[in-house]
Amino acid sequence: MLWFVCFFNYADRQAIFSVFPKLKAEFGFDKLQLGLIGSAFMWAYAFGGPLAGLIGDRVRRKDLILGGCLFWSGITIMTGWCAKLWQFVTLRALEGLGETFYYPASVSLASDYHDRKTRSLALSAHQSSVYIGTIAGSWAGAWFAEHLGWPVGFYCFGLAGALLALVLYKFLREPQRGAAEEAHGQAAPPGAALAPPLSVRETLGAIFRTPTVLLLMAVFAGANFVATIFLTWTPTFLVEKFGFKLTAAGLSGSVFINLASAVSVSMAGLLADRLALRLAGGRMLVQLIGLLAGAGFVFLVGSTTNVTALLAGMACFGFCKGFYDSNIFASLYDFIEPRARATAAGIMNSVGWGGGAFGPLVVGWAARHGRHASEVANMSEAIAWCGGIYLAGAALLFIAIFVTAKRDLMSARV
Repeated sequence: MLWFVCFFNYADRQAIFSVFPKLKAEFGFDKLQLGLIGSAFMWAYAFGGPLAGLIGDRVRRKDLILGGCLFWSGITIMTGWCAKLWQFVTLRALEGLGETFYYPASVSLASDYHDRKTRSLALSAHQSSVYIGTIAGSWAGAWFAEHLGWPVGFYCFGLAGALLALVLYKFLREPQRGAAEEAHGQAAPPGAALAPPLSVRETLGAIFRTPTVLLLMAVFAGANFVATIFLTWTPTFLVEKFGFKLTAAGLSGSVFINLASAVSVSMAGLLADRLALRLAGGRMLVQLIGLLAGAGFVFLVGSTTNVTALLAGMACFGFCKGFYDSNIFASLYDFIEPRARATAAGIMNSVGWGGGAFGPLVVGWAARHGRHASEVANMSEAIAWCGGIYLAGAALLFIAIFVTAKRDLMSARV
């Protein structure tokens, strides 16, 4: 059930990027303005993350998940009515606020069904919906724009998401917090499943006094900086640099990266569950492999002028990205007790998407003010150098695995 809600969470947010060329042609938006539309969602999403997490640790997560789905689906429908820059920016920000409640509640809820032995596989299976939703939003948004008008895709996705939320109110159930650890005596104080919520101070202390958690958040900010650039600019990049038609760009810009991620993410989750039983930072080791291998393919995507090399690079980058994404929250939850997990995920999202929100703007600015005469050449260079951000994230994960993880894992079990 969460897989399908998350599918619409990502399809709704992604559809706008596939119609950027249409918005540019119809409303005269330049790349910096389009970047602002993309970043408005991410800033609002990041701003609401901590509050969404604190609320998620104190109320029924089912209500946040499905109520949020109804809200953002309505905003998606309204996006089809926009005609001015401020309208797009405002509604994208409101959609970000609506969607920010989903992930803290959903991954916290899912983790209460899975202990350390199966958590990576479970959350990575859920993560696969991110990629399929991104593909669907990109392709369908572009297809509707070319054949029926760009607003139609927003109407269809919004109506379908609202209907799903209403149906799932009958079927989605709320587990006890910490039930998985309580059943197996793992990674949580005895009786945590029945204990009252932590105070805000205790919750924040459990998060910010754990060095491994802070390192994971810093890595997520860098990885999301790169990811949001690809989410935002790949369709435009394919149209302007390689001459793709809009529908082909919307499909190719998402399918090669995200289908490869969908293939690798559960494989990486299964590997991480096994490594986590042998090494305190086992899940992070899988993420480290993904970032190290992915850095070269990011550089290739930005620098190549050959379509075959481009598509191969995108697919390989997506495969590596799945290794990192498979453990974004599973790694975090190894060091956070159950009653603080929604808050930890909310702050993680806030840091990650707050940092990531600058990605589309940086590329939009670089396209206009870079050292080359061509905007496309400047955009290509900016994308290529994002490989360095992946390498920096890999270095931080190395520190977490071999310096801080063992001590922090022992503290989480006290």
